[in-house]
Amino acid sequence: MKGEGMRGLAVFISDIRNCKSKEQERKRINKELANIRSKFKGDKQLDGYQKKKYVCKLLFIFLLGNDIDFGHMEAVNLLSSSKYSEKQIGYLFISVLVSAGSDLIKLVVQSIKNDLATRNPIFVNLALTCVANIGNQEMAEALGQDIPRLLVAADVTDSVKQNAALCMLKLLRVSPAVLPHGEWSARIVQLINDKHLGVVTAACSFIHALAEKNPDEYAGCVPLAVNRLARIVTSPFADLQDYTYYFVPAPWLSVKLLRLLQCYPLPDDITSKGRLIEAVEAILNRSQEPPKTKKVQHSNAKNAVLFEAINLIIHIDSEPNLQVRACNQLGQFLNNRETNLRYLALEGMCKLARSEFSSDAVKKHEETVLLALKTERDVSVRQRAVDLLYAMCDRSNANTIVQEMLGYLESADYAIREELVLKVAILAEKFAVDYSWYVDTILNLIRLAGDFVSEEVWYRVVQIIINRDDIQGYAAKTVFEALQAPACHENMVKVGGYVLGEFGNLIAGDERSSPAVQLHLLHSKYPFCSQATKGLLLSTYMKFINLFPEICPAIREILQHDTQLRNSDPELQQRSLEYLKLSTVANRDVLATVLEEMPPFPERESTILAKLKKKKGAAAVIEKDVHELKPPTARPSHAPNGPVTIAQIAASEESRAAEGSLISVAAPAQSMAPAMNDILRDTFTVQQPPAAPVVNATVPANGPLSSPAIEESWKRFLFRNNGILYENELVQVGLKSEFRNNLGRLGFFIGNKSQSQLTNVRSDVHLPGTLGNQLRVQAKPMDTTVDAGAQVQQLINVECLDEFDEAPLVDIQFIYAGSPQRITLKLPLFLNKFFVPTQLSSNDFFSRWKALGGAQEKQKVFNARYPIDDFQAAKTKLSGFGPEVLGDIDPNPDNFVCVGILHTTSAQIGCLIRLEPNKQAKMYRLTVRSSKEAVSGILCDLLADQF
Repeated sequence: MKGEGMRGLAVFISDIRNCKSKEQERKRINKELANIRSKFKGDKQLDGYQKKKYVCKLLFIFLLGNDIDFGHMEAVNLLSSSKYSEKQIGYLFISVLVSAGSDLIKLVVQSIKNDLATRNPIFVNLALTCVANIGNQEMAEALGQDIPRLLVAADVTDSVKQNAALCMLKLLRVSPAVLPHGEWSARIVQLINDKHLGVVTAACSFIHALAEKNPDEYAGCVPLAVNRLARIVTSPFADLQDYTYYFVPAPWLSVKLLRLLQCYPLPDDITSKGRLIEAVEAILNRSQEPPKTKKVQHSNAKNAVLFEAINLIIHIDSEPNLQVRACNQLGQFLNNRETNLRYLALEGMCKLARSEFSSDAVKKHEETVLLALKTERDVSVRQRAVDLLYAMCDRSNANTIVQEMLGYLESADYAIREELVLKVAILAEKFAVDYSWYVDTILNLIRLAGDFVSEEVWYRVVQIIINRDDIQGYAAKTVFEALQAPACHENMVKVGGYVLGEFGNLIAGDERSSPAVQLHLLHSKYPFCSQATKGLLLSTYMKFINLFPEICPAIREILQHDTQLRNSDPELQQRSLEYLKLSTVANRDVLATVLEEMPPFPERESTILAKLKKKKGAAAVIEKDVHELKPPTARPSHAPNGPVTIAQIAASEESRAAEGSLISVAAPAQSMAPAMNDILRDTFTVQQPPAAPVVNATVPANGPLSSPAIEESWKRFLFRNNGILYENELVQVGLKSEFRNNLGRLGFFIGNKSQSQLTNVRSDVHLPGTLGNQLRVQAKPMDTTVDAGAQVQQLINVECLDEFDEAPLVDIQFIYAGSPQRITLKLPLFLNKFFVPTQLSSNDFFSRWKALGGAQEKQKVFNARYPIDDFQAAKTKLSGFGPEVLGDIDPNPDNFVCVGILHTTSAQIGCLIRLEPNKQAKMYRLTVRSSKEAVSGILCDLLADQF
């Protein structure tokens, strides 16, 4: 046909390819765009061929990476053409360049309706393809009844049925409301019996999606799917020649049918059940046959069907013979040279290990799996080997598996160490017959894993030791010996401090572990610990006063030392003051009551298991572990029913060990409330910082409160985690927060300062802009009524998904004296809150500093806002910012060098900070380097205003 070659388009493409530079290409494109625009605007007599040609040029320009903002209406006009080539180009342009929310969609939908109503299968297929590409809500509503008719009509071609099935699948995902019901369901299910295997393949995908949403209505597909699968598996190759792929009959359809059958239990009908088992056995038998060709496509297709059949066997979970055969088949893949096959084999055996019928068969491969753990090159395969060892572990092999996991821990990849630690801790607790073995295992785990041992692990071992009388003496002795190691990890110090504080008296009779020796050993670790661990050790010293009165003077000397009473950390300073006062004014009876031994912990779900569920997903935790891991039988106790309170501020540490960390993902919200309540009460009554100036409470709803005083109060939280955020004549808003890695928990406190009750109190957190993709925030419910002089609290869980530079907004609303009040504040949540400090030597620091130069650097030079010669104040600020302030690193002793790791859900980003003061010019130069330029910029901007 004349003009079908579109010579003008060919010339334009040739011109673009012959361009010598990007600028030349841009000029040629702009010239062509101007020409096309003038043609569309000026020439109202363009025929279909010309419109098609110009629309094709626009498509080509778009594919080169240029924006196209015109020509859409001309493309829509092409849809009404009676020529296939013009209609095809129109649909292509619409599918590529028209968004789902465009105003042109209504015109497009009408053209699609017209084409679907024609009897031309080519036009119908073009319309269906366009719907499948765009597939928005409007199309689902307008065409949801038309397309199913094409799917079951007797007079349409097979290609139309295929496209209609895939098109309905797309619309179903967009709008579940298009789910066919009633007579449609029975007619759609019958498509499995269609003669054309292409129709059956497309229909299976659609029916599978329908069955997942409404299994009962589409249960009739099961016998049809079984029959079709049996015919494929047992038919000679010649019968399926057009659908045989490298000697494997219809592999894609077989996989889809096997997945569809996994939506339902094993058929009750004897005939269907027998045919299904026969078909699965045939697939297993065929996998044992020698390959008909050495080409990889043959083995890939055959193994795809085999693994899906094994998944069906695992799903059925009622045929012991099939499960044992599946396990043996997977066992043969464990030594296969293909990494993917080894991975899939280990993953399948993890599922089989959960079944009572195949667990013994899985355990026969224990040595092979242990060998894979040690020798496998691919870390993902090693990960699956760890999962399988965890799944196959029971009392008969627990000792061996746990010891092998501990041995592997020293050389394990960093990516899987934390999960490996959790699994070792769970197995040691679950299968511990001798609890002294459990204590040895966990302490060895802490020694080997170090930073990868989460707080939930040492919380759990403390709970079990406290709940069992028979291991307390052994635990105290073992911990005491472990603390004598020259390099002792901080988690070991925590366990040692807690256990010796409770049961140090059980080993005090030996001169080698006398009270004075215990105190000296613990205090020798004190200078190297974090602030939280120092607080725990101070509590231990206070417990020693009750256990060992003879060393009370030595403990008082520690508490009243300048390093304690003038500590820069307010919590440690206050704790030392209160403990010192308590030790001097309280008599022996009061001390014995206040410092009484911790009571047994109540039974609750293991925080370690809960953390593993969160890390791997509940489905990945083996079925026998879904039931709660209970603490061992609790010892009889005369201790009080609730947590012991030494002083309100001291209660926080006790509560954290009893309930899990404030940011523990495992602890239930109701168990966290008392601990957080105590901490909030401490913060806002005992240690209340200066309040912000009073501001009118009634504010507009169009933005956060903003004033220099409020902004300054907000910025103070850059270096602190608790304090008053806002205050006026009606309310006081405070915050207590704690962070670990990429997780945080905020206690948000609203106090009523008025003489009237506040009603309808609510607090909502909003994430403006793109912050919703960078932070995940979950706010717990709070009381809606606050009496005069009372307070309410709200717990907010935060997860850092990616770096961010905006602040969430908290919207506080309440009714006071019949008048609605609203306060919108910026929540003091900054990127540096997710810092974890770390240590580096001088050589390591400067080698990494050089490696991160250039694009990853952000630098600012600015005038000092505060006294530049106050070295200690600057160091305190930098420490409060989050990183570790390193000493004796920089050749210039006046310079500050800091190192930290920023934790997000997706990455761990190392950050190096260097602050160089120029005392003569009273200026600073701040340089931040990290592996992500955006992170460097955010941290540099946050810090620069604070010096």
